[in-house]
Amino acid sequence: MRAGIVVTVTPEDRHRLEAVVQDRNRAQKHVARAQVLVATAEGCGTGEVMRRSGLSKPAVWRWQARFMHEGVEGLLRDKTRKPGKAPLPAETVARIVETTLGDPPGETTHWTARAMARLAGVGVVSVQRIWKANGLTPHRMRTFKLSRDPLFVEKFSDVVGLYIEPPAHAVVLSIDEKSQIQALDRTQPGLPLKKGRAGTMTHDYKRHGTTTLFAALNTLDGSVIGRCMQRHRHQEFIRFLNQVEAEVPSDKAVHVVLE
Repeated sequence: MRAGIVVTVTPEDRHRLEAVVQDRNRAQKHVARAQVLVATAEGCGTGEVMRRSGLSKPAVWRWQARFMHEGVEGLLRDKTRKPGKAPLPAETVARIVETTLGDPPGETTHWTARAMARLAGVGVVSVQRIWKANGLTPHRMRTFKLSRDPLFVEKFSDVVGLYIEPPAHAVVLSIDEKSQIQALDRTQPGLPLKKGRAGTMTHDYKRHGTTTLFAALNTLDGSVIGRCMQRHRHQEFIRFLNQVEAEVPSDKAVHVVLE
């Protein structure tokens, strides 16, 4: 034991400590503390006490000293902790929520926790906690577009109906195009991947112009009919439609979803 600690375990104390150790419903921290004093009463050294209880040397000394001053009751209770910080006033919380719902100052695109903390005079964690409690995510943005087409509902119903319940003996294709795709290549050929070395490629590249991708997605099986062309005109699009017509089975009706 540490110098200055004198532990005297009476038979009554020993009985209570052993009862704590054998109680399966006891908290493990109480069991470990009781094991410290049981091993101490048996005359074990600090190393053996540490092995039996699974506690560190400072912890063993701490509970021996606690028992010396307070007995078994001191082992079964924890010291009261210092009170934490007072919660933020309701006015501060309401002000942070109201400010978050507005636009940030200057040319800032959205509120950040640090910016709000500086403005409100609170910690960053407090701002994050308030945002989470109120379901606010100012860093996220969702786009939308309201159609002015008077027949939008009918068209929307037709498209969704084709996707959810396509007609029998038919093929549903979603067709779109992507123009101005840069055809890039590395200035030098890279080395392939091998054991102990990653694949390599040059940091710079050279341009080979642009290309346009036309693609038709079969919504049933996920297959894609695609073709790249140098230009983006109606002539190229018609040639792509002819390719789709040639690849789709002739006994199937074709329904196309196209912008």
